[in-house]
Amino acid sequence: MKALLWRDLRLATRAGGGFGLALAFFLIVCTLVPFGVGPEGRTLALIAPGILWVGALLSCLLSLDRLFALDYEDGSLDLLASSPLPGEAVVAVKALAHWLTTGLPLVLAAPVFGLLLHLPGPAYATMMLSLLLGTPALSMLGAFGAAVTVGLRRGGLLLSLLVLPLYIPTLIFGAEAVRRAATGQAVTTPLVFLAGITLATLALVPFVAAGALRVNLR
Repeated sequence: MKALLWRDLRLATRAGGGFGLALAFFLIVCTLVPFGVGPEGRTLALIAPGILWVGALLSCLLSLDRLFALDYEDGSLDLLASSPLPGEAVVAVKALAHWLTTGLPLVLAAPVFGLLLHLPGPAYATMMLSLLLGTPALSMLGAFGAAVTVGLRRGGLLLSLLVLPLYIPTLIFGAEAVRRAATGQAVTTPLVFLAGITLATLALVPFVAAGALRVNLR
């Protein structure tokens, strides 16, 4: 498992591997929004929680189609399927590699994006915590979508249509936590729901996605 994780991390950080793509896209979203709604700080602060979470969600979505597709094309996925490593572990490791190269950088860079959108000061810690709790669920659900669509022509579009509805609960509770923090309200409830969603995906998705992979590789 360590060798597979290290291999995926090296592939993601190579030129053309997609590392940094999510950050660049997130930066573009946060830069373009003030041009669209105007530079007035109060307006930007009001919509910042939703924009930040939508930007994070779409940024995670960008690299999902590469999660299994490259391994499928070069035959590595067949080798992994026939190896002693359980399919559930393969899915979990690949989702972890995706989170380490996409979700974690977004968490660390989130304060900069919050500044661009005039996010109120008290909300920064909650924003980072909500992304830390919610982005693993985005990677796990994305792994499920990538497993279902692997090997399909134009699977990227189908992947987006399949995964985006599954992202909605995470988006709702993540943005609500940041909005509450920005207005001085208690944030415990949305953060608990966010953590619950992530734990549920960690417990269930590897099994479902591994089953989808086995069906697609027959």
